[in-house]
Amino acid sequence: MAGLRERGGSRIQRPWSVYRASTFELSNEMIGLALAGNSQDPDEPVLEFSVACTDLLTPALDRKPNSFVAVSCTTPPQAFWTKHAQTEVIEGTSNPIFLSSIAFFQDSNINQQTQVKLAVYDVKDRSQGTMYMLGSALFPVKELLQERSHRLDLELRSAENQRVGNVTIAAWQMEERQDQRMSVGRLPDSINGRTMLPVDESLAESMGVRIKYSSLCKDTLLRSVFGGTMSRMYRFPTTDGNHLRVLEQMAESVLSLNIPRQFVKLLLEEDASRVCELEELGELSPCWENLRRQIVSQYQTIILAYQETLTDLNDYRGPSFKASNLKAERKLEFMPTNLHVQRMRVQDELGFEHTYDVITIGAPAAHCQGFKNSGLRKLIQKFEEAKKHSALSSSQSIVYIPQDIVRAKEIIAHINTLKTQVSYYAERLSRAAKDRSASGLERTLAILADKTRQLVTVCDCKLLASAIQALNAARPEYIASKASPSADSEQVVLRNDQDTLLAKWSGRNSRSSLHADWHEEEWEKVWLNVDKSLECIIQRVDKLLQKERRPSVSSQDSSQMDLQGGATKKGEWSEALYPLLTTLTECVAMMSDTAKKSMVFLLMQDSAPTIAMDLSLQYRRDVVFCQTLTALICGFIIKLRNCLRDNGFLRQLYTIGLLAQFESLLSTYGEELAMLEDMSVGIMDLRNVTFKVTQATGSSAPDMLPIITGNRDGFNVRIPLPGTMFDALPREIQSGMLLRVQPVHFNVGINEQQTLAEKFGDTSLQEIINLESLSRLNSYYEQFKEVLPEDCLPRSRSQTCLPELLRFLGQNVHARKNKNVDILWQAAEICRRLNGVRFTSCKSAKDRTAMSVTLEQCLILQHEHGMAPQVFTQALDCMRSEGCRRENTVKNVGCRKYAFNSLQLKAFPKHYRPPDGTFGKVET
Repeated sequence: MAGLRERGGSRIQRPWSVYRASTFELSNEMIGLALAGNSQDPDEPVLEFSVACTDLLTPALDRKPNSFVAVSCTTPPQAFWTKHAQTEVIEGTSNPIFLSSIAFFQDSNINQQTQVKLAVYDVKDRSQGTMYMLGSALFPVKELLQERSHRLDLELRSAENQRVGNVTIAAWQMEERQDQRMSVGRLPDSINGRTMLPVDESLAESMGVRIKYSSLCKDTLLRSVFGGTMSRMYRFPTTDGNHLRVLEQMAESVLSLNIPRQFVKLLLEEDASRVCELEELGELSPCWENLRRQIVSQYQTIILAYQETLTDLNDYRGPSFKASNLKAERKLEFMPTNLHVQRMRVQDELGFEHTYDVITIGAPAAHCQGFKNSGLRKLIQKFEEAKKHSALSSSQSIVYIPQDIVRAKEIIAHINTLKTQVSYYAERLSRAAKDRSASGLERTLAILADKTRQLVTVCDCKLLASAIQALNAARPEYIASKASPSADSEQVVLRNDQDTLLAKWSGRNSRSSLHADWHEEEWEKVWLNVDKSLECIIQRVDKLLQKERRPSVSSQDSSQMDLQGGATKKGEWSEALYPLLTTLTECVAMMSDTAKKSMVFLLMQDSAPTIAMDLSLQYRRDVVFCQTLTALICGFIIKLRNCLRDNGFLRQLYTIGLLAQFESLLSTYGEELAMLEDMSVGIMDLRNVTFKVTQATGSSAPDMLPIITGNRDGFNVRIPLPGTMFDALPREIQSGMLLRVQPVHFNVGINEQQTLAEKFGDTSLQEIINLESLSRLNSYYEQFKEVLPEDCLPRSRSQTCLPELLRFLGQNVHARKNKNVDILWQAAEICRRLNGVRFTSCKSAKDRTAMSVTLEQCLILQHEHGMAPQVFTQALDCMRSEGCRRENTVKNVGCRKYAFNSLQLKAFPKHYRPPDGTFGKVET
């Protein structure tokens, strides 16, 4: 989540509100900047001010007001007021100081003629939302700018024009805080343990440009992936009397639709290819043919489902995120629910920037398929048990162990790849011979020999030999005999036209004497022919090259060479090699075809008894994995962009891979238990994902979108970067090194259903998931310590070292304490300290997720940036009531309330309860 960046304090571009100038100069400068915004940092507001009230009066003298300020504006010739923002509610005081500042961003289109109205309300009952307006005040933007201190003190007037208090507006400006900021020349030697070196202005300027490039709104890469950015500003006091400037942002992603489209297309191609492989097995006996028809029929049903899904995704024209009330929508089931990036940018008193990102996503689960029969974990267990049972009761003569199935899939993949490579390099060798290129001939032959020998090695195994024998035995009529049959030798006839898969053997010997050796010898001849064909080519090329290097050989020798087919006249290199290359290619094709068909038949035998269950389970797993993969790709892109010049992170990335830490708040009761099962499997399947960073072929948004390749055995995601960004990467990543992922998942249920699970149900799944992830997290850190130095990691103000944090996490995971949210807090901090990417989920990523990410933001502000502890609760309520996550509820269900009720919240841990007035009974 945490991407730590710094920028020089002396060259910070200021919003136009801070310029001290004459009215004439101000007018010209303001008009330009109001339209263009801050050219240094596009996320910088063009105007930001804080609000405080004093001496607020209420009709009831026995009660102090619970007040907030609503801000509206109008810009001539507009004749009506538009609500722009509001502050949080501060209870029980006549002198509230609001932490949420009022920010006008570049899209606000305000100018010096804009009028701003501040209306102060008293909230009588937050839960019911009853309130009345105490009073209001007006001011033009021009007045705030012309005021030397950029501060206005205005009277609040009621509707009856009675004075009801005062309101103070203070525009934030860097200039007034120059004494707090320190110039570059006065920077301390170290900050938070990090050595600070003197920097010149040009360096400070370039650091500012780097900030600009990682803007969610303007960055070339990020704006191609993220959109619909919402922003909120806060000013929080610190323990040393300064202020933190906090920008909170939330954005959706076009990948919510783009990745599922690509993914489903790949699944379609994979399953269609599997059907083709089954069809290409050739003629089979009736019993095996019936089995093949059943399997193909099942695949065709699932292919039809994928085709319908792909059509639905391609026809979809809605927003680029799936709202939580659509999580069970059949047409959109591959799309992640409510996927957003939640960003917090913190600027401290020295002007240094720190960025923290969390990807929020509704728990990846197959909502459309329901949870009556449990989730993926139990379904996989049931499938494995059914497979064992079918193996024990099967009438097949051969039963394959799981390792054989894995090996068969690997063999097919290797054969497909190596056969293509052999054909390619055989063609290259022919071209080199035609061009009479000695160096090209030598170089290409070395590669061709290597690929051919790899293919022979793959095909030289007992599993293949036995599978070939099984396929031969499945032909309509198959006769197995001894290698040297005689008149009195026994003969074994396999008649497969009966309604049974059992072979009928005759003769006095047992099945162990079926003379499989004869078939193994036949298969050995096939791959030995490939080996011999290659040796012939190597010898012929050696003779050709020797002849080329000894042009003075006698005419007699030349004649002899010609008779041997080794003529070196122009064009005859090609003629000498052509028949040998043809033979090699044909032998390789025959060997590959035979081997692949036998492995396909093996897999068909294995899958036949449970094919319907297998494909149903696979479909559910595909749905869950696609949602999880989409979130992972979003997290990878934003982390890579933030850390593009963090050499420590990049070295860690290509050395031990990316840590992806998923946090979920699902209960282990009812449907959410099954969701947790789905989610945990989807996260672990991410271990089959690799990333590869490439240079983008163009500069348009589609050129920056990731591209997925591969199949269910392993997916690769190519991340295109603009040329300038790609050039900043280390050589290892530029060269195409595959970047791995290490996913971990921690879950702690916090709602009233978890209370039921703890008292009457079962929390074992949560305990297992947390223990498994603790082990993987410890393993990841051990890998880090073995190969990387500590200075690859970001700095932290925390006095607790990583080993201690891991120890505390281990204690909490083993403690079995109810609703132990310390697990989540510690896992999140460890992830940030290990340069990881953070993901947070609940059922819909709307309500409990909002509580989690706002709490995480406030914990970071207090522990890493010195936010004053006395404002912690106020800051937390402020973010929850007026921050981006409140707007997320509107995006999802059209209501600006979290879907909680008072009774539910009594079961929640204290820090996960929203302020009164922000929750109610709404759709989830």
